[in-house]
Amino acid sequence: MYDPKSLKAEEFINHDEILDTLKYADENKDNKELIRQILDKAALTKGISHREASVLLACDDKEVEEEIFALAKRIKDEFYGNRIVLFAPLYLSNYCVNGCVYCPYHHQNKHIARKKLSQEDIKREVIALQDMGHKRLALEAGEDPVNNPIEYILDCIKTVYSINHKNGAIRRVNVNIAATTVEEYKMLKDAGIGTYILFQETYHKDSYEKLHPTGPKHNYAWHTEAMDRAMEAGIDDVGLGVLFGLDMYRYELAGLLMHAEHLEAAHGVGPHTISVPRVRAAEDINPDDFDGGVDGGITDDLFAKIIAIIRIAVPYTGMIMSTRENQQMRERALQLGISQVSGASKTSVGGYDEPEEDIDDNSAQFEVEDRRTLDEVIKWLIDLGFIPSFCTACYREGRTGDRFMDLCKHKQILNCCHPNALMTLKEYLVDYACPETRAAGEALIAKELENIPKEKVRKIAEEYIKEIEHGKRDFRF
Repeated sequence: MYDPKSLKAEEFINHDEILDTLKYADENKDNKELIRQILDKAALTKGISHREASVLLACDDKEVEEEIFALAKRIKDEFYGNRIVLFAPLYLSNYCVNGCVYCPYHHQNKHIARKKLSQEDIKREVIALQDMGHKRLALEAGEDPVNNPIEYILDCIKTVYSINHKNGAIRRVNVNIAATTVEEYKMLKDAGIGTYILFQETYHKDSYEKLHPTGPKHNYAWHTEAMDRAMEAGIDDVGLGVLFGLDMYRYELAGLLMHAEHLEAAHGVGPHTISVPRVRAAEDINPDDFDGGVDGGITDDLFAKIIAIIRIAVPYTGMIMSTRENQQMRERALQLGISQVSGASKTSVGGYDEPEEDIDDNSAQFEVEDRRTLDEVIKWLIDLGFIPSFCTACYREGRTGDRFMDLCKHKQILNCCHPNALMTLKEYLVDYACPETRAAGEALIAKELENIPKEKVRKIAEEYIKEIEHGKRDFRF
């Protein structure tokens, strides 16, 4: 029985409901009157349901598709403006007891070099990331209760936050680790994490169990109900995601949106972020083994449509695209709703302090498609008219969970985020940018200051930016 308020995985991600949804979508994909109603509802920027989104995905009318793209861009601009938040993943350990068939960390892989960072290693990695200009990290680790217990993760978080190098500091640590208990989520909350991120990989239970044949992750319900335990523990910023290409993309979209609806119905707070990774090649992993080859049947055009539909269905959520995608796809996705991107990512354990290309240990989780430096990514965003942002103010000012969502849903978060983005960009330009990037960034800041609607806020931001030029750091609204 489908029940979005239920805390049981097979009730809030109900297989029969998804099948009925896909049947409904097929029956109505050419129903112009219904599609018009859905688009008009989406234009109100309050979101649409998983069933309505599935109808739009099934519709192959090119005019409808173009309207979806235009609406997604408008919604992203209204909620998040032209800011793009930057982050980097930090891989702590690739020891793992699971048998996930799409991940090179699976325990049966005897070809991969197993590595785990010591706290001294982490210091060197973080200093290297700070020297690039990064201010927020996503910690990644395989599931291994012996090598990667919660105490190790907590020590890593403490180490990351403790390092201040020159003008560098990591101000927000997000965590992407395996599903765990309420007690351990409370420990992560007390350690000061930002967002807890956990990808579902696939919402199709039978496929999920085949893709995770051994290990704790095999338990579909335990994994799918993880966000409920995290929220029970007080972590009110959580991030969802599926790995597109592992199963039927239409099923995945419906399941992903049902999960967002469940969090709203059961906890009053939807997902802080939604990520949209696609299957990529890695050591011992061939994407051709999955449905549809390298893109898992998800062409760039279809992928763009999925991104746009997620944006209009869940207008308040941040949307993340990693360096799994190349520059061209990322550029396209920025126009359709993506609000966060990684920059200069390394997916090997210990890939920042020592150049990844010099590490001959095949410890990377997947192949990176966008290999540009952070400075090149910053310059690219500026040239596209976006504000590269390293802002972490909401997290540190307590604007998380329902407090953030209330501001975002009323389109008020821009009053804080726009000036904060400009100030963090100014920090980057002064401390790390090459001359060409700095010149482009200074021109963008001058232009964007004029777009701050409240005169008082604009004058304060201008003053703070002058003080940043003279050595002061970490101003925020």
